[in-house]
Amino acid sequence: MKKLRYYICIALYYFIGKNLPCSDVFYHMGSKHIRRFLCRYILDYCGKGANIERNVFLSSGKNIRLGNRSGLGINARVSGPLTIGDDVMMGPNVMIYTQNHGFDDLSVPMLLQTVQKKAVVIGNDVWIGAAAIILPGVTVGNGAIVGAGAIVTKDVPDYAIVGGNPARVIRYRNQERGSKI
Repeated sequence: MKKLRYYICIALYYFIGKNLPCSDVFYHMGSKHIRRFLCRYILDYCGKGANIERNVFLSSGKNIRLGNRSGLGINARVSGPLTIGDDVMMGPNVMIYTQNHGFDDLSVPMLLQTVQKKAVVIGNDVWIGAAAIILPGVTVGNGAIVGAGAIVTKDVPDYAIVGGNPARVIRYRNQERGSKI
């Protein structure tokens, strides 16, 4: 029965829920609740007050945990294994990748090499700016800010503000302004 409910909810999400209007318009607040309801049966965990915006691609939803009051921005693309903590803000068009093709064996075309999965972990109270890309195996620490358009290839320390391609630490939120890193 649980499996049937999963398949019904994932079908409803991809055919109806994901295409409902954004939740920022007052008269479309119901869209947010419908997507959250469906994601409670699709994701491994969907926290209280979570917000899944319009056109979010969740892959199968397996191995994805979304914390309390956290949000997936408009047009976000995520896949598991992924853990997103509490109070995480995510801008539009964010991509979080957890797998990549193997490329080490030169005698085998990359297309045919094993897909390698590496978990991504996003801490609590994190802000991920628009169009940021987070690559497999990355951990983003608590209180961190990932700047818009950043490509995160390495772990981000707690309270760091990162930006660029590849992303690098610009400064720390818990550091006095004007002091050097």
